Amino acid sequence: MTRTLAIKGSKKLLNAWAFYDWANSVYSLVIASAIFPIFYGALFRVAEIEKVVVFGGEIARAPLISYVTSAAFVFIAIITPLISGVADYLGNKKVFMKFFCYLGGVSCIGLYWFSLENIYVGLLCYFFGLVGFWVSFAINNSYLPDVAFPEQQDRISAKGFSMGYIGSVILLLFNLAMVMKPDFFNIVSDEGGIAEVKAMKYSFVSVGIWWIIFAQYSFYHLPKGYRKEGERTNVILNGFKELRDVWRQLGEQIKLKRYLVAIFVYSMAVQTVMLIATYFGEEEIAWGTDSERTTGLIVSILVIQIVAILGATVTAWASKNFGNIKTLIVVNALWVVICIYAYFVITPMDFYIAAGCVGIVMGGIQALSRSTYSKFLPETTDTTSFFSFYDVAEKIGIIIGTFLYGFVAQFTGSMRNAIIFLGLFFLIGMLLLTRVKDK
Repeated sequence: MTRTLAIKGSKKLLNAWAFYDWANSVYSLVIASAIFPIFYGALFRVAEIEKVVVFGGEIARAPLISYVTSAAFVFIAIITPLISGVADYLGNKKVFMKFFCYLGGVSCIGLYWFSLENIYVGLLCYFFGLVGFWVSFAINNSYLPDVAFPEQQDRISAKGFSMGYIGSVILLLFNLAMVMKPDFFNIVSDEGGIAEVKAMKYSFVSVGIWWIIFAQYSFYHLPKGYRKEGERTNVILNGFKELRDVWRQLGEQIKLKRYLVAIFVYSMAVQTVMLIATYFGEEEIAWGTDSERTTGLIVSILVIQIVAILGATVTAWASKNFGNIKTLIVVNALWVVICIYAYFVITPMDFYIAAGCVGIVMGGIQALSRSTYSKFLPETTDTTSFFSFYDVAEKIGIIIGTFLYGFVAQFTGSMRNAIIFLGLFFLIGMLLLTRVKDK
């Protein structure tokens, strides 16, 4: 029996595309933002050490995970155009999306064995979890103009982020129940370990299983991909050639080029905030006890996720009524205000308020940035190359943003000064957006 493929713009296809956010967003919340940073710190606290010998030298825990994260994004920035080139010429980008989805999911499951004794295996799983998430997410982004017409893209992009937030919050709440009440789930410590830490390991496994299982709905309905016409030579390196071709086309696409420059600047700040928010809250806020710190940080992350659902929806409504660029300018202005406010945050309540404000603008700016870029693309079926360019630029921005944040924090001795520094990126991004015509 031959299966009929869903047509472009159909409700079934749009929902299938958005559903991948439901599948993979659990990684960005549970692994990247919530449970893993707490688990990682707990390993060192239980062992009563701050440094570990790795790669032939002794290194503190914070720089170690930071360097692995940076290395992962360098790898992602290199491999994305390679995948783009092969996918465009073979017309099988869904195969690559599946591969990196499974790579990320299996790596999350592998984090169960993360320990200071098996530090290399643990760091490798952390590394490939990042790679699997970001590369598969980039490929899914490239499907947007393939599955949705321009007038549908803002709404479905916002729906994707909202579904991601809802799904990730559901799983996080389940994981938190395991961590806070391990006895209820019959989770007991072994070999001198702590039951709460073991529950965190189980949460990593749950992320991998959730990601892989729910992604099947998207894989079932998404098209295989468009096969690029013409001679197929230098397929492996063709992705870099396509990036160069995209760059050349930007010379004629003035609006798109200006928009990309603006995105590059403010995305450095957005992604850096997402990566360091938990560490900022852990170090700069007066929580009291360790238990209050853990609970407070998790509550803050939940606030961000829940409010972000509203933020993505409101931003989509604003873009429809006032235009994408005007809405993005306002959102960047709000980010500037939040960065200034964060400089003065001290108490847990202050941090909760900041988390709520971040949630409103975080969901909105991500969803709208993605759909606006899709709208500004020239008429082409080569969407993978343009989105590859978008994602490579974003990853380079993350590398620069996280490095500068760490440098400013280390040089000035305060993460608060680094937050103000990020506010400058939002201010510059806002000014650059005023040069883009929203037509």
